[in-house]
Amino acid sequence: MRSKVTKAIFPVAGMGTRFLPATKSVPKEIMTLVDRPLVQYAIDEARAAGIKEFIFVTSRGKGALEDYFDNAPQLEQELRKKGKSELLEILKSTNMDSGEIAYIRQHKPLGLGHAVWCARRLIGNEPFAVMLPDDVIAAEKPCLQQMIEQFEETQGNIVAAMEVPDDKASSYGILDIKDDMGSVVSTKGMVEKPAAGTAPSNLAVIGRYVLTPTVLKMLNKKKPGAGGEIQLTDAIDDARDEGEEVYGLRFRGQRFDCGSKAGFLQATVSFALDRPDLRDDLQNFLYDIVNASKAAQ
Repeated sequence: MRSKVTKAIFPVAGMGTRFLPATKSVPKEIMTLVDRPLVQYAIDEARAAGIKEFIFVTSRGKGALEDYFDNAPQLEQELRKKGKSELLEILKSTNMDSGEIAYIRQHKPLGLGHAVWCARRLIGNEPFAVMLPDDVIAAEKPCLQQMIEQFEETQGNIVAAMEVPDDKASSYGILDIKDDMGSVVSTKGMVEKPAAGTAPSNLAVIGRYVLTPTVLKMLNKKKPGAGGEIQLTDAIDDARDEGEEVYGLRFRGQRFDCGSKAGFLQATVSFALDRPDLRDDLQNFLYDIVNASKAAQ
């Protein structure tokens, strides 16, 4: 029986160029989705799934991200003095205990696989999760929890998967399905960003993984893949040669691609409409906009 999954890697070294000029001074991961930074959603999902150690693979210019998880004594003191206990509790929930969080630098942007490889010494010989904060998933049971439960059952590498339109398949890692069992599929391969019309299926890998130490061993080869980068999907695929199965999980929930402006806006509206304190005002505003647009036509 393998160890429990208690460590997660968060690759956050990207420059966020799609969100310039905002990301000129603000790391994309702490841009606000409603009233919480993007990365907080990933942290909350990981905690709910039993993750105890959080490893951030960062780069130059991410100091604000590190500060976000630190204590803010002056702010806490001010809130305490003003009797704002509710805000104080919210603030404290963002703090990370000493030793709970670690930061590793990725000095060159050599791909997602390389970012994960950078954290190898902190992972050791244990299974681990990889979470991309750009993918925000609204789910009754957190997506990562669904995956870890499946991992405990199958003991194979697990990737989160969702159906995508055929014309979008070339933007993703795509699963080559061996056996479709409904919510879970076993795979015979993965293709990173296949050329148009060549995808083996339309089941795409999105930013959640539960992986074995064998994948780190494969990453040690530093084999360049699509785009000349070290691809995580290639290493997962190579682990198959060591006798490890790779499964795709059709998770239950809605995924928002917050790496794109449209996806970020869609997530903002969806999460805000889910909030009792914001729903009515926002709904009325959206109705007014839609009705005004119809009237203009």
